[in-house]
Formats: sequence, structure tokens, C-alpha cells
Amino acid sequence: MIIKYKKFENLYQDSVSLMQVSARLNKIDGVDEASVAMGTEANIARMTDAGFGTDIVAKPNDLVVAVRGEEAACNEAIDVAYEALTAKPDAGDDGQQFSQPLTSFALGVDQHPDANLALISVPGEYATAEAMKALNLGLNVMMFSDNVSVADERAIKDLAQQKELMVMGPDCGTAIINGIPLGFANVVRRGAIGVVAASGTGLQEATCRVHQLGEGISQALGTGGHDLHQDVGGISMLQGLRALADDSETKVIVLISKPPAKAIAERILEAASKVSKPVVVHFLGATDSNTALNNIQFAHSLAHSAEVAVAVLNDQAIPAVQTEPKDNSVLAGLATSLAPTQRYIRGVFAGGTFCFEAQIIADQYGLKAYSNTPIAGNSLLDDVWSSQQHTIVDLGDDDFTQGKPHPMIDPTLRNERILQDAQDPDTAVILFDVVLGYGASETPVADLLDIIAQVRRDSATQPVFIAHVCGTDLDPQSCDLIRASLTTAEVLIADSNADAAHLAAQFVSQLS
Repeated sequence: MIIKYKKFENLYQDSVSLMQVSARLNKIDGVDEASVAMGTEANIARMTDAGFGTDIVAKPNDLVVAVRGEEAACNEAIDVAYEALTAKPDAGDDGQQFSQPLTSFALGVDQHPDANLALISVPGEYATAEAMKALNLGLNVMMFSDNVSVADERAIKDLAQQKELMVMGPDCGTAIINGIPLGFANVVRRGAIGVVAASGTGLQEATCRVHQLGEGISQALGTGGHDLHQDVGGISMLQGLRALADDSETKVIVLISKPPAKAIAERILEAASKVSKPVVVHFLGATDSNTALNNIQFAHSLAHSAEVAVAVLNDQAIPAVQTEPKDNSVLAGLATSLAPTQRYIRGVFAGGTFCFEAQIIADQYGLKAYSNTPIAGNSLLDDVWSSQQHTIVDLGDDDFTQGKPHPMIDPTLRNERILQDAQDPDTAVILFDVVLGYGASETPVADLLDIIAQVRRDSATQPVFIAHVCGTDLDPQSCDLIRASLTTAEVLIADSNADAAHLAAQFVSQLS
């Protein structure tokens, strides 16, 4: 076992590209672990903590590839990384390369004066300065970058507000602008429903559900997860609300967020009530907004927000609030196949908001869970790498992704945790998500199907597998094929994350 690293001087790549290359290297036989990142002080420290040694020396604008494993495999990984990272970019839509490399936003605007959106995916310590440059050039901004302070986020958004521009982010992973998916987004039809969400997978769930119900999306705007923090003020959600209110193609607006600060929620609702269009609001975990208010309808899950929006668009009755599984007949008789020790839910999520929503629903059944990102009333895991009693984890959180690709890009970590929990004799249900779309793994369940087969073959206890596939029939991975392959493996497939969580929670609560 050896450790090798290679430094590429002054070679910048965005974080999604780096995670994809890292995922590719980790699949090479003989590679124990690989990490690909820009050479910032924080990233070098993460590589050191991950066991790649202390002799990595690089500048922030250098790109570093670190590999641990068998020598031949490490050499192969370095070569693969070099080829992937130095490949020439594809030609543009007109078949021509850019006249010269784009090394700044100013140069980009000079070459493309009609451009009005900048995508920023640099290490967090540099993201604020780049966002300010873009805004001062008159560009709206999508910030994939995270680790930006709340104070810097407020400063960026104050400037955007002054210039009447939109900032999506920091830590905005999903958007659909004029039908173009950005970041981790799904392929959905164009339509009349606009979404503003302080949640990446929340936005994906809502837009996919709208598509599945036969309608489409005008625009889907992410705000970043901290936008509705008291010190940020919901600036981007308010900007997005105004933009959709002025958009002639948008007929119904959907607002989604984890619980905002109370004063910010009131500000958002006041602004929404003054819009001339119907507005559907879902603040996850909120309990004090249950009845319609002027033009506002409140939804009670991510999927329900889409269902309400479609109903409002078509002048149909508002769908009832889901308080139990939509179809629990699929669980009939399964309890008799479990051992007496099997009592607990083990939720394994790539989507942070899906993890949050699953905890909320489990709590409605009286099931208190441990998590690395617990909701109010739940407990922090003693060890995030090991489940205890009811456990619902977000594998996309920094606890798990430092120096590693996000589980949406490389599901290896998700698969390993599912195997670990499935082999635990206390596990009654494995509850998990599969998130499709651009940026996500091209083969999200290939290895997972082998793991499920291994559990079926070798484990003394057999948990129930319940999953939700977040995607559409137009996604590159084919939602229909993914669902069919999981069904063949005897995984119960729910129509939404909420329905999957209801199925799991009701089943386990009846065991007690």
C-alpha cells in the first residue's frame, strides 16, 4: 500500500468536475481511496486528515490528485486524472472553440455580451470576491460554492438587491433556468409552475413531481440553504418571488424551505400575499401555517407542494394532507418475516432535505431518531459512522464528504452504509433515496443491486427495503428503468420521499 500525489500547477476545475473525477478514480481496482481537489489550505488539511500524508505542498490555484492503494493502481489513477483534467473542452453549439480562454468574468462578458448569469464554483474563501465581481458586471449569480460566511452572504445579496440582480446560493446545487438544468437538476418539461427553494433536493422533488403529474416548470430558482437565516433575511427568496411574479409564463409560484427564522417567514408570507398569482408555501416542519391565507396555500410535504400547485393551476380541489402511507397494503405480512430483534428504521440519504423530511415524518409516529443532522427533538449520533436505534443520516453532509465525492455523484458510501445497516440484526427497515439527473451518477444502483442480493443471500436477518427515486422519465439515467430494477430486487418503491417515510414509520411503529 502506497500513497502518491500529483500537483497540476495553475489548473482550475470546478468542484462538480473534481468530484466526478474523484469518483472515477475510486472505482479503479487496487485504489483504496482517491481525492481530487484544489490546493487550498482547507483542502490540504482534509487530505491530511483522510490519511494522504503530510507532505502535500500546493498553492490554492493548483489542482491536487492524491491516491492511496496498490502502486500500479495509483499510477493508473494519476494517468486517468491527468487525461481527464487536461482534456480540451468541447466546442460550443456553433462548433467553434472560444476565441481565447476565459480567465475572468470581464473577459467572458466581452466575448458574450448577452450573457446574464455567472456560475461560481470555487473554494469558499474565494467565492465572495468572485460573486462581487460578477454582480458589478451586471450578472446574476449562481454560487455552487459553500463555506461562505453568513456575513459575506449578506454582503453579496445586499449588493445584488441594489443592482436588482438574483443570487442563487452560496451552496446552491440546483436550478433550472429557461429549461436548462444547472448543477444537480432533473430534466422536466417546460410549463407554468415556478419554484423558489432554499433546498436543493427539495427543489428536485417538487419539480420532478410536477413533471410526473403532467405539468411543467417555468423557472426553478435555488437560494442556498442559509437564505432564510435571520442574518441574511430571505433576500434571494424575495428576489425570486418578485421575478416569478413578473414572469408572464409563470402562473403558480411554489416556495420551499427548511424552517426559516420566524421574522423572515413572516416577511416572506407578507410579500407572497401581495402577489397577484397563487402561491404555494412549504416550510418543512412548520406547524403554525395550516390554512389558506389570501392567495397562499400551505403544503405539508415536498411532494404535496407540487400536488397543490398542479391542483391550483388546473382549478381542481386541493389534495388532502397525507397523514399515512398512500398504500400500506404492500407491507401486509412482512412483519412475520422479521426476527424479534428487528425493530429500527435505518434511513440512508444522499439528499439532506430528504433526510430532514424523513425525520419529521418518523417523529409524527412517535419515533425519535439519531442523526448526524438531527431535527429538533432528535439526538446527535454518538458516532456518525455507526447507527444506533432509529438512525436517519444525511451522507451528503460534510461529516461524510470531506475529501470524497458527494454520494449523488458516487454512491459507494451510500452502498457501504446500506450494507452495514442491513447486516445489523436490529434493523427492520432500510429507507433510502436514489437521486437522478444531471451531475448524479450515471449508474446509481448498479452496485447497490449486488449488495441487496448479498444481503438476501447471506444475512441471517432480512430487513425490508423501502426507496424513493427522485427523477423523471427524461433524466439520462431513466427513472423508469431504475425503479424497475429496484422492484425486481424486492425493494418497495414509493412515489415520493414523504410516502416512503410514512411507509417505513408506520411499519416500524406497528412492530412495537
